[in-house]
Amino acid sequence: MPTLQHSDHSLRALLIAGPTASGKSALALQLAAEVGGTIINADSMQVYRDLAIITARPSEAEEARTPHRLYGHVDAAENYSTGRWCTDAEAAIGEAHAAGRLPILVGGTGLYFKALTRGLARIPPIPGELRAQLRRRLAAEGAPALHAELAARDRVGAQRLMPGDGMRIARALEVVLATGHPLSSWQQREGAPPVLAPAHALGVFLDVPRNALHARIDARLDAMLAAGALGEVAALAVRNLDPALPAMKAHGVPWLLRHLRGEIDLAAAAEGAKRDTRRYTKRQATWFRHQLPEFTWMTPERVLAELRRALRL
Repeated sequence: MPTLQHSDHSLRALLIAGPTASGKSALALQLAAEVGGTIINADSMQVYRDLAIITARPSEAEEARTPHRLYGHVDAAENYSTGRWCTDAEAAIGEAHAAGRLPILVGGTGLYFKALTRGLARIPPIPGELRAQLRRRLAAEGAPALHAELAARDRVGAQRLMPGDGMRIARALEVVLATGHPLSSWQQREGAPPVLAPAHALGVFLDVPRNALHARIDARLDAMLAAGALGEVAALAVRNLDPALPAMKAHGVPWLLRHLRGEIDLAAAAEGAKRDTRRYTKRQATWFRHQLPEFTWMTPERVLAELRRALRL
């Protein structure tokens, strides 16, 4: 098992990543209390104010213990992008530094961490009408149909995406249609500089054994339902938002919406949500291994002691 090393004088942020239900938030809260940190959200679903329970957002009591930023600050009707998150995260990191606190970024959205430390491609603006048209087609035709069209125009890009990953497929298709060049070609060009250079950050990925992680996922979904997740999703359903919006695809939301429409019972909805989340965590781990190899993988039993040593607490 590797150990963590970092020189104190250059450390500007701590990055805590890991699969859903791995214990990231609890670890961040513990370290923030010990080191004097500000916790900054790096989870693409916890940004939505409508999804406090179903995304396991920190409670009011937890947020009162130490400063938290970028939680629940976006309406579910918005399509919050990685670029916007980078802008917001840069401001939150600057605020933490100004207050003499260590920014602790925590979440499971790999694209956020990659954009933060590697920078973003400078892709030309996409016409709003084209974006809206593709979102309408996504809702009407389904993701596999758009994936087939993407494969004809950008074979490499299509191979990198699952046929059911609607929002990313639509994004890749809108780029190639608007610019005439695949998304991958833009990503290979020199982009905007990173907000945080990798040399100035300490990154860890919580490595939880699969059986234990699956048990945590199942228990957490049950706890969410007991805490009122169904009512939260019902309130979201009343708004009649575009089903292609990110908030409408948060883990558990599509299954609970099916239950609310009378298509399946609650037990089936819960099992479907658990199953999808378990599958997603496997993809999360694979993505981080290949895309962010500089993150050190640590077991929950060892990570706190290693971080304390690295931070010289």
